[in-house]
Amino acid sequence: MDVKTCEEMAALAPSTSATVVTRRSVLLGGALGLVGWMTARSALADVSLSKTPTRPIVHVFLRGGADGLNMVVPTHEKAYFDARPTLAVKRSLPLGEGFGLHSALAPLLPLWEDGKMAIVHAVGSEDRSRSHFEAMAAMERGGANGGWLARYLAATEPKDPSPLRAIAHGDTLPEMLRGGPPALALRSLDEFRLAGDASFRATLDRMYADGRDAVRVAGRQTLATLDALQALDPKAYRPRHGAKYPESDLAGGLKQVAMLLRAGVGLEAACLDHGVWDTHVGQDGFHPRLMAELSGALAAFATDLGPELDGVTIVVMSEFGRRVGENAGLGTDHGRAAPAFLVGGGVRGGFHGPWPGLADLDPVGDLRVGTDSRTVLASALRLKDPSTVFPGVREGLAGLYV
Repeated sequence: MDVKTCEEMAALAPSTSATVVTRRSVLLGGALGLVGWMTARSALADVSLSKTPTRPIVHVFLRGGADGLNMVVPTHEKAYFDARPTLAVKRSLPLGEGFGLHSALAPLLPLWEDGKMAIVHAVGSEDRSRSHFEAMAAMERGGANGGWLARYLAATEPKDPSPLRAIAHGDTLPEMLRGGPPALALRSLDEFRLAGDASFRATLDRMYADGRDAVRVAGRQTLATLDALQALDPKAYRPRHGAKYPESDLAGGLKQVAMLLRAGVGLEAACLDHGVWDTHVGQDGFHPRLMAELSGALAAFATDLGPELDGVTIVVMSEFGRRVGENAGLGTDHGRAAPAFLVGGGVRGGFHGPWPGLADLDPVGDLRVGTDSRTVLASALRLKDPSTVFPGVREGLAGLYV
């Protein structure tokens, strides 16, 4: 990885200008900093189980540029094997239509065989810079200011939104959630607590016990929210249907998402990152490990949800793919298009979108973009008019959903 790449990846830390609530917001020094946020909103105490949305979206971002050609292998393309004499996947799990799945993604094969997983060929954004920072920003903004998911949440905000309507698993809020309704960034629910002893809590209870003014109402709601979150103990959560989550950060995040979905707290959007997938050197050394972590976590999440998976939409994307040819460091450099994976939520299993092929590459020598990432996301959100969230996009991807 060169210096420029390192600098780009370091620059991915989001700015602090957006409205972000993290676990630090509710520790001793800033416990009631939530009050201002909650002033005009109903809190968790006012959210009934029936308000859980029909189709929450779970977005997994493969940051760093995932090598889609070694994930969904074009086994029918001689040019693929010619361009990758060392890195080409010689044996893969047959998916049909001339494509195979890398063996490290084997845990996803049952979802494919059951018709619950879709693969969209050659997805990409309008960005052509091949810069991590620029490509991620383009994909997360979706052609407008602020994040595409933030715009969606703003356009569909209910009268009494849950404070847990949108979360990000991590220490910072991703760009896709910025510029809209408040969202929570937290790494673990068991860290989301009010510091201080019982007498401190008793003082807060007395302070906000009476009165119908906005501050006191918000104070009571904030404390009720903290109580409800503390009741959701990740360590005590027991996955269902024999699901076993691997020991990885992504799996731990998805496990907590499953718990929140089951708790009926009004979760509509969850964002998780996985990476870094920047395989410039020695790709075979860690690319299979990344794929194994991804597939193991997703498979456990799907197994845990069981029939409830039909009410959830999982989207897995990367900011760009890799070059068709391998480089001198036995890795691959920044490319253009990469596959997107969608699971659950009435998805029509199988391949979707055009496959541009390796015989007609773009001027730089990369796989051409066959499907705009905004089209995929508009379909995942079931938008009747995609332009309300993605300016200029008129329709979603035909046939993606039943």
